[in-house]
Amino acid sequence: MRCVAIGFEVTKYAVGKGTGMKKLIIHGDPGLRKGGRIEYEDEEYEVFSVSRQGDWHGPDRPQLWCTIGSEDEEETFKRQEYIPMHLDTDDIEAEAVTVLRERAPPNAES
Repeated sequence: MRCVAIGFEVTKYAVGKGTGMKKLIIHGDPGLRKGGRIEYEDEEYEVFSVSRQGDWHGPDRPQLWCTIGSEDEEETFKRQEYIPMHLDTDDIEAEAVTVLRERAPPNAES
């Protein structure tokens, strides 16, 4: 019987470069959706995902839990080449965000 070692690469954990992506918890709803673009702390970010919390139970107003990053990090997000629990997290009020584009254009890929 011949034993063959099979190797594989787990890129999700093998990415050595730092990422500028972060989690952003927004208290309130500034009208932001997936595919949007925001300005926060004098930098522009693409919004890769939005999870709306607190509509039925919880705080008196909704919270948007967003994953944001630069435009060139979108492929990293889509391929899940990052560890979500290792992203920096900021907690802000809706008034601290300027919405530049509310959502992705209608003909954009999902």
